Amino acid sequence: QVQLVDSGGGLVQPGGSLRLSCAASGFTLQYYTVGWFRQAPGKEREGVSCISSSGDNTYYADSVKGRFTISRDTAKNTVYLQMNSLKPEDTAVYYCATSTYLCPYSPRAARSWGKGTQVTVSS
Repeated sequence: QVQLVDSGGGLVQPGGSLRLSCAASGFTLQYYTVGWFRQAPGKEREGVSCISSSGDNTYYADSVKGRFTISRDTAKNTVYLQMNSLKPEDTAVYYCATSTYLCPYSPRAARSWGKGTQVTVSS
């Protein structure tokens, strides 16, 4: 079965950290650009970060630069998003998605999506 499973969300206090995982089954994630997107209530889905198939190129939205780090583990067929210094405005459902496009790419260019993982930053 071909699917993406995103996980690792939760409730964290401001300034805290979380690591999201995007695991692929049924296909090789290495061949695709992988992006992380987020969607807060009442807002459009926005791109947060992206990593090329080789892992050599990464992209970060201005709002997360210096706080988030994207990486990929080819052996585990997984992409990670390390999120540090979290802020309340980071609260959203986070989705990973694959694409054959280069980073960054629009949500409309995504090939497949995970079901999302909730991140809530609150004291």
